[in-house]
Amino acid sequence: MKTSKNVNEYISSNKQWSAAFKKLRSILLKTELNETIKWSSPVYTYNKKNIVGLGAFKSYVGLWFFQGALLKDKKKKLVNAQEGVTKALRQMRFNSVDEIDEKLILEYVNEAIRNQKAGKEIKPAKKSSVDIPKELKEAFKKNAKLKNRFDKLTPFKQREYCEYISEAKRETTKQSRLQKILPMIFKGIGLNDNYR
Repeated sequence: MKTSKNVNEYISSNKQWSAAFKKLRSILLKTELNETIKWSSPVYTYNKKNIVGLGAFKSYVGLWFFQGALLKDKKKKLVNAQEGVTKALRQMRFNSVDEIDEKLILEYVNEAIRNQKAGKEIKPAKKSSVDIPKELKEAFKKNAKLKNRFDKLTPFKQREYCEYISEAKRETTKQSRLQKILPMIFKGIGLNDNYR
C-alpha cells in the first residue's frame, strides 16, 4: 500500500467528517490499493485503475466505487447518485462514524479489486458527433479562424460549448452565451477549465 501525505491534509481540512474519514482510510489501508489524490479527493487505485474514492457532503460521507455497478451488492448498500445518468459509479453512504462497518466495507472493496484483476469494467459509451447549434454555425461563417480554433478543441470541449448554447431557451440568452465563449474558443480553452 502506497500512501499519500496529501490525504492527511484532506482529512484534517474536513472537520465535520474527519473521524469518519480516518476510520474509512484505516480500513482502505488494509487492502492492496494505493492511495492518491484525484479531483481534490482521496482515491484508491490498483495498477493505476481507480477502485474507490472518499467523498463528503453535508449529510453524509461516502465511498465511491468507480465500477460499483459490477458489485453483487448483496446487502443493498450501494446507491446510484444520478439514476439514468451514471452507469458504473456507485456510492456507499454513512451518516455517522458508527455506521461504518469494517467487515462489510472490506467485502465490497475486495470484490472491486477482484473485478479489476479479472478485467471487468464498464466503459463509458462513446458520445456521438457534436451537434453544432445554428448560432455557432453562423459565427463560423463570419469568421473562418473561429471555426479553425473550434476544430482544434477536443471533442469534449466542443460538446461542452455546443450544449452550453443549445441548453438556453431564449434566443437572447443563446446570443449572450455565444459572445461569452468566442474569446475562450480563440484561446483554446474549455468552458469549465477553471473548475477542473
